[in-house]
Amino acid sequence: MGKADNEGLSVGYRIMWRIRRMTMQMYGPAQLGEGNDPLSRLQQERDRKVAAAKAARRAREAG
Repeated sequence: MGKADNEGLSVGYRIMWRIRRMTMQMYGPAQLGEGNDPLSRLQQERDRKVAAAKAARRAREAG
């Protein structure tokens, strides 16, 4: 993972995200569809946070 994958994410969030991800991998439900999969939703949440941080940075730099 590079800086682009972590932009806007605090150290605490990244640690808790990894713990949640490991927990879902070990104890989460087996084989769900893309819309129901908790790992997929967790990744989408992280992607949204990173995208929001990048947009905020671009707005500050443009602004």
